[in-house]
Amino acid sequence: MAREFRIGNHVVTDEGNDSFVIAEIGHNHQGDLDKCKALFKAAVEAGAHAVKLQKRDNHALFTDDMYNSPYNSENSYAPTYGGHRDFLEFNREQYLELKRYADELGTIFFSTAFDFPSADFLEDINMPAYKIASGDLTNTPLLKYVASFGKPMIVSTGGGTMEDVRRAYETIMPINRNLCIMQCTSGYPPAHEELNLRVIETFRREFPDIVIGFSSHDSGVAMPLVGYMLGARIFEKHFTLNRAWKGTDQAFSLEPAGLRRVVRDLDRARIALGDGVKRRFTSEEAPLYKMAKKIVAARDLPAGTVLTLADVAFKCPNDGVPPYMVDTLLGKPLATDLKKDENVTFESIGATTPAA
Repeated sequence: MAREFRIGNHVVTDEGNDSFVIAEIGHNHQGDLDKCKALFKAAVEAGAHAVKLQKRDNHALFTDDMYNSPYNSENSYAPTYGGHRDFLEFNREQYLELKRYADELGTIFFSTAFDFPSADFLEDINMPAYKIASGDLTNTPLLKYVASFGKPMIVSTGGGTMEDVRRAYETIMPINRNLCIMQCTSGYPPAHEELNLRVIETFRREFPDIVIGFSSHDSGVAMPLVGYMLGARIFEKHFTLNRAWKGTDQAFSLEPAGLRRVVRDLDRARIALGDGVKRRFTSEEAPLYKMAKKIVAARDLPAGTVLTLADVAFKCPNDGVPPYMVDTLLGKPLATDLKKDENVTFESIGATTPAA
């Protein structure tokens, strides 16, 4: 079965179409609706195919102790962790406004559901797809619940074992086959030696019927391209307008220029791979005319000269007999006089076809 993932009007496969790039905005909007819209617009202008937020019902998600725990970070928006998280959440009206704006931009807007109430919230406003965060890879009740919506599902696998990933796959697929599993390392950002990109190949072998992706938490632009060459076709990069903004994810997020390069290079990679048939292209003809060699007389040669290697030279431009045919000329007498640098041809030895 061919791998295929459908999201919006995009069909993602191994071959024949562009990669699908998600701008992960998360909470880089800092709880500001206008700033979030600006992020949407910049992501679309950079070439992203989708924009994504994160939705949490914080009282459902955290224990009371964790919700009420002090949060003294420089990135804090409230004195407690729960209050900080609440500050960064958008309500229903704001989500609907963002949904309308994404439609105006012609992009796909979806979100990560971190808990059951958030999944219900998103489904009630008809989100077109769902992301499952790495922390819920082992949350099979949530996986089953979101799968039951019948929408495209993208599941990150940071911190998981192969057993965890296989369990998630086996949980979702009987309910919803429109699934993408993403290689991910849940460092923020991770060290490059922890990206473990060859897991993409492992996932492709283990799950031959689904598209594999790469959620890249590193701060650079090169790793998605490596992921593409290993077989990933859906990519997620954290996105911001300014890495210096307040927020835990800002520093390793890409700004518009970086995201633009990611999209550009992934598009180029698909085209540049070609079909594997070695051929000469029209664009090569002029350069090779100047660079490739032909066989010429090494000096003035009278008719009757029996050609030896010392009698010929290999020079540009490339408008004569190519050097690989020299052995068909050697040992043959010249039928005509040749001046230095004049082409040695088969006519020069009285032949109209390559000599035997």
